[in-house]
Amino acid sequence: MSNINLIDSFQEFKDFKNIDRPTVISVLEEVFRSMLRKKYGTDENCDVIVNPDNGDLEIWRTRKVMEDGFSEDDDLEIELAEVKALDADMEVGDDYIEQITLESFGRRAILAARQTLVSKVLELEKDEIFKKYKDRVGEIVTGEVYQVWKKETLVLDDEGNELMMPKTEQIPADYFKKGDTVRAVILKVDMVNATPKIIISRIAPEFLQRLFEIEVPEIFDGLITIKKIVREPGERAKVAVESYDDRIDPVGACVGMKGSRIHGIVRELKNENIDVINFTNNISLYITRALSPAKITSIKLDDDTKHAAVYLKPDQVSLAIGRGGHNIKLAGKLTGYEIDVYREAGEEDEDVDIEEFSDEIDSWIIDELKAIGCDTAKSVLALSIDELVKRTDLEEETVKEVMSILKSEFE
Repeated sequence: MSNINLIDSFQEFKDFKNIDRPTVISVLEEVFRSMLRKKYGTDENCDVIVNPDNGDLEIWRTRKVMEDGFSEDDDLEIELAEVKALDADMEVGDDYIEQITLESFGRRAILAARQTLVSKVLELEKDEIFKKYKDRVGEIVTGEVYQVWKKETLVLDDEGNELMMPKTEQIPADYFKKGDTVRAVILKVDMVNATPKIIISRIAPEFLQRLFEIEVPEIFDGLITIKKIVREPGERAKVAVESYDDRIDPVGACVGMKGSRIHGIVRELKNENIDVINFTNNISLYITRALSPAKITSIKLDDDTKHAAVYLKPDQVSLAIGRGGHNIKLAGKLTGYEIDVYREAGEEDEDVDIEEFSDEIDSWIIDELKAIGCDTAKSVLALSIDELVKRTDLEEETVKEVMSILKSEFE
């Protein structure tokens, strides 16, 4: 038989990325044994030899030489007269070994075998991809954006495997186009209609944790551990860290000299603000650190209801709450306590800078008020609505709304 290199003849085999050659060889052997059983009724007296280096195939069939008229099974035995015509040296009791050519199976059988082969290897490849990624959940993967749709983005890894990143798993400021390189964490792997579906995410806390492991060697080495991460993707994140070595400052190590380590992470997360804080089992201290950058005067804890009442000076209240309430919300998630913020008792007479209300009052309105010398809340409240309308370019409705916001600060 002329050697036929099966692996090279089946073009699809060149594209199988996740299956090793020995596995493909075993599939090849099984497919041809199936063909032998179909043609001869059995394959027990056949040897299928596949060269693992180049895919060359040889099939050998052995039959026992019997006296004429005594052969009971032509698939396992051959009569002397028949074998003498093929090999004159054969005698009764000898084993007659013949090579089976691929062509002898017929064109139809070969095409069917090819189809079965490709189908089985594709199935194996899908299983291998599933197993490979199932074990990598929580790891960072880098890929190239191949297609961007309204609700999801298709990313290809370095082996060409498809990874899906739903819009809900992207940072709000993310904008991708074909050819972009993107990093994300493997969130979950499912089998859908016998095809692996790999979901990746850029908003999962694990993504931020893996970025810290890449940038901070002490975390990767286990000298510093990340106790908990909470995020409002694209806005703010809080990371509680603890050091197992008293000589290492965990916060300083994570931030790096002049912020060198954390800057790379912030850029990757589209300028998400990251607060790195020292973990502690002292809940009061933990909450105090979690509400950074606000400075807290005192805390009252109710451990039964997991509730904390936090008292601050008036100029620290807006810092504790943060833009959009992100700071206090994340502090609550990080510590596991529901946090309520109160202005410190006995400070009612203290004034508040008008700039502290920038979350609730538009900057151009604040500029109008400052232009007439009203740079604190009480200096605005000291004037009547009519006087404010007359001295500024503000509408009466706007002035009333501003007054209401400022009054609520002192109630």
